[in-house]
Amino acid sequence: MLKSTSMVRIPAGPEIESFEIGVVPVTQALYRLVMNSTPSYFKGETDLPVEGVSWYDAVAFCNALSKWHGLPEVYHINGQRVVWDSFSKGYRLPTEAEWEYACRAGSSSDPTGEELDAMAWHSGNSQGKTHPVGGKLPNAWYLHDMLGNVWEWCWDTVGSDRVLRGGCWGGGANRARAAARGYDYPDDRDGDLGFRLARSC
Repeated sequence: MLKSTSMVRIPAGPEIESFEIGVVPVTQALYRLVMNSTPSYFKGETDLPVEGVSWYDAVAFCNALSKWHGLPEVYHINGQRVVWDSFSKGYRLPTEAEWEYACRAGSSSDPTGEELDAMAWHSGNSQGKTHPVGGKLPNAWYLHDMLGNVWEWCWDTVGSDRVLRGGCWGGGANRARAAARGYDYPDDRDGDLGFRLARSC
């Protein structure tokens, strides 16, 4: 089973510094271990992606995991005010640009048809639920579930909302694209909202 703390170092690119990103989304097992709670709507296997988490839950988890590993916390949290310490090497959410760059993995095109089905859980093949992380083929940089399964929170804002990327188990195949963008209230908790870890190098 792939660990949701396993990271891949992503090479620098145009306007992107090298960074690390999780091989898979954060799982229910890891979230429960660190936060002592199980927010997910879909129960069962421990390697299901955690969902039902708000953006605020995700940044709080990143800080808790950093502390767990003896790393400095990235986020200064004061109620609903969250400030990113860009010098910290702890766990954090990827930026939207980092997420898309990692998802594309050097390609300018998106997988479609059978190739997409082999890489992503979407409404056409998910049977209306999440699936264990790492069960589909990875992209060229060995990252699993970048498309489909759960939407992934990013750091960036759209007005008062926070950005989501990647599509999900309940979305159509047309949403499982590197450029597909969603957004939601940062305190929303739905059964298709998860996240993936990142770290600055």
